[in-house]
Amino acid sequence: MLKDIYLAGGCFWGAEHFFKQMEGVVLTEVGFANGHTPDPTYKEVYTDTTGYAETVHVRYDTDRVGLKFLLRMFFKAIDPTSLNKQGEDEGTRYRTGIYYTDEADLAKIGDVYKEEQQKTAAPFVVEVKPLQNFYRAEDYHQDYLDKNPDGYCHLPLELFRFAREARPERD
Repeated sequence: MLKDIYLAGGCFWGAEHFFKQMEGVVLTEVGFANGHTPDPTYKEVYTDTTGYAETVHVRYDTDRVGLKFLLRMFFKAIDPTSLNKQGEDEGTRYRTGIYYTDEADLAKIGDVYKEEQQKTAAPFVVEVKPLQNFYRAEDYHQDYLDKNPDGYCHLPLELFRFAREARPERD
């Protein structure tokens, strides 16, 4: 069965590249989630006036990988204590978030969130909300690091290898 989760982890170029390395992920696309203007462009979102977060839509095969595994990997790629900042990227568009489309996923999200929060004393600032809206970013943002291997990325290169080599778990 295929399911969807939307993950905001700072700049979406690296976040997408990270998730597409994982076994069981069948589709990734970058876009903008949970804002308040219709069909925003990257230039509009960049102003931090639209309310959107740069987000990766992740479609995964539940027979091959579970949501809890994907979320644990997500927490390896973000600083969950950093508000509106990941790496050198700052602004509300770079906030971290888990946006779900299936209310049944909320228990698994809560379990992983609590598990990860116990690893640090600092409070988490990762949003957990239902997906209100998602607009696909312009084509040049899709698979950006595949098209531009030397392009900017706030994530360390070792993280991509780690994602490729990780053995997925099912829930």
